[in-house]
Amino acid sequence: MSSPKPPTQPVLSHSVLKQRHRLVRDGHPPSLSLRIHRALSWLQRAEQCDDVDGRFVFLWIAFNAAYAQEHDDSEHSSDKAAFRAFLQKLCDLDRHKCIDGLIWSEFSGSIRILLDNPYAYQVFWEHQRGRIDAAEWKERFASAKKSAHYALASGNTHMLLAVMFNCLYTLRNQLIHGGATWASKVNREQLRDSTHLLAKLVPVIIALMMDNPDAIWGEAVYPVVDGAS
Repeated sequence: MSSPKPPTQPVLSHSVLKQRHRLVRDGHPPSLSLRIHRALSWLQRAEQCDDVDGRFVFLWIAFNAAYAQEHDDSEHSSDKAAFRAFLQKLCDLDRHKCIDGLIWSEFSGSIRILLDNPYAYQVFWEHQRGRIDAAEWKERFASAKKSAHYALASGNTHMLLAVMFNCLYTLRNQLIHGGATWASKVNREQLRDSTHLLAKLVPVIIALMMDNPDAIWGEAVYPVVDGAS
């Protein structure tokens, strides 16, 4: 089965989305409006950033501001579970196939490269730490690649996003937890492709949230208290 080829979507910038938000925010639930406001602030900062490391980090914070909601911090992997559920909701609400337009028309090549890169998988690093043996690492890597390529071949956007964001999450951890050097020459292509993807995907996510205020998005984390933002 060939992958769908929706038309390329127009570029959404912070200024375009901010203007749209001003027009509709009074009709949105306060928690949704807060999440969009925060996400837009980090998207603006990402657009102002002139280095790829910082741009990726700011874009990830913008994504995090959009999807994060109150949850029990004692739950293992609650962060990953939250964004997987969030991605499923977005795909369900994406009536105009904006995400499909990005994934299949613009990024299928770079996504294939990312998904074939062993360094983008957390299980590789678990093996490097000695937590799993080589046989288990190779088996789990092969399984993840199989799922990714099945999603590519079948046009399953949600499945592809889930595998792709697992890889992006590994890259996020490397940067946020100090596991990479700023402006390093290692894995530059992987970081550039991932940043380019987030730069176009995050605005689409924010737009979908604004277009669907009646969906259940959950409560924002760290709500405003006594005027604090």
